Amino acid sequence: MPTTTEKAAFTKRLEFALRRSPESVQGATELALRFNLRHQGNAISPQTAHKWLTGRAIPTDDKLVTIAKWLNVDQHWLHYGPAPSKPASTAKDVAAKGVKKLPPELINLAAKIQELSPHRRYLVEELVEQLRQDV
Repeated sequence: MPTTTEKAAFTKRLEFALRRSPESVQGATELALRFNLRHQGNAISPQTAHKWLTGRAIPTDDKLVTIAKWLNVDQHWLHYGPAPSKPASTAKDVAAKGVKKLPPELINLAAKIQELSPHRRYLVEELVEQLRQDV
């Protein structure tokens, strides 16, 4: 069973994803309506949507799939938050793998991104993905 902290964190991620969405969703009733238009399973009530928005509940997996697809976010991120970051590779690791030496400006950029909070790293990653799709 999710803790109060986990539910509150989910709510923040849901609100963030809703703000990013091209559709403006105002309140639990509208969230329930727009969700129900997309979900193939049982409909939700405005009360259920209100629980999602107030940190009192986290949707079941089937509902998380629908929300993630609708809002174009990763399901794991929506439910649990960003994945733990992997330890940074050292110069010896990179050399051992036979990778070319990276330019200093790229290393500086990577270091700056690594220093960001997980949420901000996620935003940078999303921005880069969007820019790559435009090419």
